[in-house]
Amino acid sequence: MKKKGLYILLGILALIVVFMFNKMTSKEVTAETQWADVESAYQRRADLIPNLVATVKGYAAHEKETLEGVIKARSEATKTTIEANNLTPETMAQFQQAQQGLSGALSRLLLTVERYPDLKANQNFLELQSQLEGTENRINVERNRFNDLTKEYNIYIRKFPMNFFAGIFGFDQMPTFKSNSGSENAPKVEF
Repeated sequence: MKKKGLYILLGILALIVVFMFNKMTSKEVTAETQWADVESAYQRRADLIPNLVATVKGYAAHEKETLEGVIKARSEATKTTIEANNLTPETMAQFQQAQQGLSGALSRLLLTVERYPDLKANQNFLELQSQLEGTENRINVERNRFNDLTKEYNIYIRKFPMNFFAGIFGFDQMPTFKSNSGSENAPKVEF
């Protein structure tokens, strides 16, 4: 009779461990899937840039340095990718740095446009600018969703007794997006 009770207890414990493992796996995969959505939003921005540069080039041909800077920053940003199962603080920092370079180059390009009233009135440019603004909003939404899901996953695997099983099964914390250094200061805008 004692053996039967022991087997029942071991069976219940095994089911609990399987449940916890499945829950950790589900939360991890959900966060990794959200990472793909973040990358997709960044890719949309990268895809808009050649059209934006081509439109500006027609009006501001002598702004060669600014245009080349945007093209180079886009190239660097699209080279830096991270596999969802390799999200580490180091790879996340590299990714964010590449994207920050592209954001800076785009900002310089859009400031340059201020000198060209005909370009600012061009329908293609206005549509591209609107799409770019919408994409930047999407990027922010996807990053926030990623951070929320990653936080939920990280909290789950750090709580007792999950932390014990997470260590055994190799579930590690995932990094989140952090603001860039200096972003707490408002940018200086000059006309």
